[in-house]
Amino acid sequence: MNQYYFNLNISYQSFLQHYSGAASNVVVSTSTGMRIQLPAARFRPFLTQIGVKGQFRLITDQNNKFIKLERL
Repeated sequence: MNQYYFNLNISYQSFLQHYSGAASNVVVSTSTGMRIQLPAARFRPFLTQIGVKGQFRLITDQNNKFIKLERL
């Protein structure tokens, strides 16, 4: 398993644009500087009235296939 840590701060309006298809992916920079692209839909469970904010951990398998995304 691989683990990637990153912070995210997307406003509610910006996230709706991503989620509605204007840009269907979100690119984040991990704490080690690696850039990772994720489908915006993966962040939907974390959306609040102020947007998607916080520190997250992405867990993938050995082939970098998605396993789990969680807010820390």
